[in-house]
Amino acid sequence: MPKLRRSGGSTLLLFIFSLSTLNVSTTTTTGTNLHFKEAPQFYNSPSCSSINYSVNVAMTLDIAYLRGSMAAILSVLQHSSCPENIVFHFVAESTHLNLTITKSFPYLHFTIYPIQDVAAVAGLISTSIRSALDCPLNYARNYLADLLPQHLQKVVYLDSDLVLVDDIAELAATPLTGDSVLAAPEYCNANFTTYFTPTFWSNPSLSLTFANRNRRPCYFNTGVMVIDLERWRAGDYTTKIVEWMELQKRMRIYELGSLPPFLLVFAGNIAPVDHSWNQHGLGGDNFHGLCRDLHPGPVSLLHWSGKGKPWARLDANRPCPLDGLWSPYDLLQTPYTIES
Repeated sequence: MPKLRRSGGSTLLLFIFSLSTLNVSTTTTTGTNLHFKEAPQFYNSPSCSSINYSVNVAMTLDIAYLRGSMAAILSVLQHSSCPENIVFHFVAESTHLNLTITKSFPYLHFTIYPIQDVAAVAGLISTSIRSALDCPLNYARNYLADLLPQHLQKVVYLDSDLVLVDDIAELAATPLTGDSVLAAPEYCNANFTTYFTPTFWSNPSLSLTFANRNRRPCYFNTGVMVIDLERWRAGDYTTKIVEWMELQKRMRIYELGSLPPFLLVFAGNIAPVDHSWNQHGLGGDNFHGLCRDLHPGPVSLLHWSGKGKPWARLDANRPCPLDGLWSPYDLLQTPYTIES
């Protein structure tokens, strides 16, 4: 029977059914106290020899969500047929997490791009229904076209509270039809009016934003998007989003963080992506974080959007049933070592 030894010296004997899926509840840690295990190295399959392009993935690195980011990275690599062709582009407030990423993923192709003016971004943010949504890095997706290298034509943007269970190359290959700048799963049965305040809907000039007959606005979640950076730059969409944020500071037209400006600018002109690529809402609602089930249909990506995060619920010994699907990707180094 394996023996677990706590670093403080006391010894615990536990029955372990599978060491590869060992999960030990630990006290939640924050800040630079987080220590992560080294992930396995993943290699390209033989079919990748004929592929001469990279899949570019953009994410943010934030101390508060770093544990989720590490799990997301691992899931992308583990389920890719050509993991050596994946290039990560991380947006952060500084480059100090460079060593953390390198230690866990020594062979990862990545660059960290610091937000140049955090104070300016913070100055555009209005308080929302959850303080976690008011972090400047939550708005980094607004500035990807400016932050990332100009030669990049397309990128897959991923939030930090998700894991993939399918090959990201399939998502990256989504065609952006017509003049679409973004591709994402849409949900046209959502009550679109709830995303904006009565002030917005009672103002004729604002409510006409969605009155165009050629534009059928539907909800989409900005945590999973394929972005055409060339079209974004050509259309100066960062400026369009910032203009809505500036108006929000003056007259409060929405309540929910960084999503509404994207809906205002892009809803109704989104290239379709199968719903399997964003099984979102697994974190529950934005007030209580209650447990939720999967949407009907296949699953390629699990997304714990909402208040409840799987790592926090697992640490608190109050997991939701689906949180167990996230835990195999958790690289957090526990305070236990295994003896044979």
